[in-house]
Amino acid sequence: MSDNPLLEPHVLPPFKSIEPEHIEPAVDTLIQENKAEIERLVEQGDYSWDGLAQPLEALGDRLSQAWSPVSHLNATMNSTALREAYQGCLSKLSAYGTWIGQHEGLFKAYQALKDSDEFTRLSQAQQTAINHTLRDFRLAGVDLPSAEKQRFGDIQARLAELANTFSNHVLDATQAWSMDLEDASRLSGIPESGLDALRANAEAKERTGYRITLDFPSFYPVITYADDRDLRETVYTAFTTRASELGPNAGEFDNSAIMSDIVRLRQELAGMLGFDTYADYSLYTKMADSPRQVMDFLLDLAEKAIPQAQEDMATLRQYALDELNIEHLQPWDVGYVSEKLRQDRYAISQEELRPYFPAPQAVAGLFRVTEKLYGLSFSKRDDVPIWHPDVRYFDILENDQPIAGFYLDLYAREGKRGGAWMGECRVRRTLADGSLQLPVAYLTCNFTRPVGSKPALLTHDEVLTLFHEFGHGLHHMLTRQNVADVSGINGVAWDAVELPSQFMENFCWEREGLDMIASHVDTGEPLPDDLFDKLQAARNFQSAMQMARQLEFSLFDLQLHHEHDAPSAEGIQALLDHVRDQVSVTPRVDFNRFQHSFSHIFAGGYAAGYYSYKWAEVLSADAFAAFEEAGIFDADTGRRFKENILEMGGSRDAAELFEAFRGRPPSIDALLRHTGITPRDAA
Repeated sequence: MSDNPLLEPHVLPPFKSIEPEHIEPAVDTLIQENKAEIERLVEQGDYSWDGLAQPLEALGDRLSQAWSPVSHLNATMNSTALREAYQGCLSKLSAYGTWIGQHEGLFKAYQALKDSDEFTRLSQAQQTAINHTLRDFRLAGVDLPSAEKQRFGDIQARLAELANTFSNHVLDATQAWSMDLEDASRLSGIPESGLDALRANAEAKERTGYRITLDFPSFYPVITYADDRDLRETVYTAFTTRASELGPNAGEFDNSAIMSDIVRLRQELAGMLGFDTYADYSLYTKMADSPRQVMDFLLDLAEKAIPQAQEDMATLRQYALDELNIEHLQPWDVGYVSEKLRQDRYAISQEELRPYFPAPQAVAGLFRVTEKLYGLSFSKRDDVPIWHPDVRYFDILENDQPIAGFYLDLYAREGKRGGAWMGECRVRRTLADGSLQLPVAYLTCNFTRPVGSKPALLTHDEVLTLFHEFGHGLHHMLTRQNVADVSGINGVAWDAVELPSQFMENFCWEREGLDMIASHVDTGEPLPDDLFDKLQAARNFQSAMQMARQLEFSLFDLQLHHEHDAPSAEGIQALLDHVRDQVSVTPRVDFNRFQHSFSHIFAGGYAAGYYSYKWAEVLSADAFAAFEEAGIFDADTGRRFKENILEMGGSRDAAELFEAFRGRPPSIDALLRHTGITPRDAA
């Protein structure tokens, strides 16, 4: 096995050397070696931090360092061979995780460490890590009878397989559909940047003309700008029926049964641990106390936002009728008509802003904002192995010394999952020899690719996405915690983990921030005052409608996982329809199968937790209000945010950390003000 790069120690992953055939042998070897060492540690009886917790952390980190690049390649350079190797390891890793979580000897060893005199002398981070570990043993079924432990492990393994299949179906369905057009006769209204992307799609397949796909950089300009209503309907239908029993690829990548199986198994798992529903189980480790508290929070937001959202929708319908002669507004019209209304009302569009956000300048602006906030600097490195020519690597420096690093992978391509995310490559922790392992992050987006010699021109929305993911990255990379389980985002309550990411978006709306970010691609001039004023005026355009849509997703997710009986695919659709009856204000069609590609809750970490986006938005808006009060680049406020939020990781309760920064519990007022939503009783 000496020639397997996944088994060799590296500061950073050897991406150029990793082949699919390396993956399963490496995982098998690491699991076998880890199990043997865990048994030895338990048997030797040294239940101290140095004798138990630290060596176990090292074992986990070694496995993570092998699996992290594999998982990342599966998401960004997907191929048949890589997918098969990745999927072949899921059940093994799940079984290994269950074996650890249900290891009674290991549990008792940690309990002995917790009960020892040494525990009181440990750092806050070490104590929190031990407490979290003991909690997680119980959540892994360590107290279950033997027969139930086996069933619990089988459920965990099956859930991992189902989530991966769900995700693969979404990717495959997205890439299975395309439409080729020989000329631009049906593409009137689409701006040049959108046409460039469609031409590039065709060229990538050695075709002439234009190719429309369901990747977002292709889907978005069609659904937003194409004057051809039939074309918008065709693309909308293909997009919203992905991975379902309907649409142009009906049944081929159908997630219907998978959704039902996932929910059923989650409910069974929660019940085995004594929880009423999976929602109760999920919230056990979050800031929120109960599903009822979350439901009340969401319904309170709905009460404040829905009347304004209904007014927004009424305005849109009237505009569609009066100005565009669209008598019956359909879902594939909403984005198109909204953009027309936005331009009429505010004389601004995302396309008009693109020239001011060339991707290299936006990244440089992101760095300048971060430098000014936290006194950091950035250095690009060219000596780091990467997985694609688009990828770049940077060190983060403090006092001219590296403290972290990250990979930046900005553009959409075939074989890359949609969306944007931050992933953990390396976690900050103290090594056995006393040295420090620095944190490293993957920062992944799916922006429109550069065409020819031109830089990619981002929309303002894409700049917001870039800042959002970098906020996650800063949470991971600026941590001062040296214990892996509470370092960076590890150990942070899931409904607080979006705070740093949503917080960073605010700087993309401020004049001082935009002066660092925006620079015209040809002239280098900053964003003109008239465009800035229009951007500000349009900031809350349809914000209540957008909030209603997020509330729809959150309520659907929570209610789905708070059911006692797992619904069938038809029952899931009926539940979503019921939620839409409560909060949706946009037109609907029966064939929309949004849930079949709702990867956040079926293949990600947001099951019974999608509300976290709205709750963290309360936190982030309130946190940014402190900067508004003191000055958005106030050094003392930036230092306090860094020290109380970014550096603390999961070492302390998220509510405590927020109060330490803000001096009080969070308030919803800033969120309502930032989104321009005025409760009717306060009007």
